[in-house]
Amino acid sequence: MVIAEPEERVVRHYRRTSWLSSVPLLAFVVMAYVAFASGGADFALTRFTVAMPSGGEWQISLGDMTLAFSLFVLFFEILKSTRTGGNSVVDHALSMIVFVVCLILFLIWPPAGTSLFFLIMLTTLIDVIAGFSVTIRSARRDYSVGSDT
Repeated sequence: MVIAEPEERVVRHYRRTSWLSSVPLLAFVVMAYVAFASGGADFALTRFTVAMPSGGEWQISLGDMTLAFSLFVLFFEILKSTRTGGNSVVDHALSMIVFVVCLILFLIWPPAGTSLFFLIMLTTLIDVIAGFSVTIRSARRDYSVGSDT
């Protein structure tokens, strides 16, 4: 008597991803800075004031808001860098392009030669480094290459 066990079916789920998911979100921050700077915006001018419980006043400028938004977006970019697959390579390449564009703007465009833009450029660099670091670390765990120390 022959007993045949049923074969396991391998079900593969393909998740369709939009090309928009590969677009670096920090590119929007850079474009916003370029748009404001081209329009002659004063990033140091106080936009509104918040009364603090200590009695002091917190003066918030457009530059402060832009930098805070940049850091908020960086958080989501680092979350995006944990994805694996072919789209992650495109995402890292586009993030690198955004950093190179920022570096070129910082060096040759006078309105981008500010501390604020330098900090925005630094967030794009952190995005690139974090993206590659997380991807390499994930790949080492996926394929058990070397020790995990």
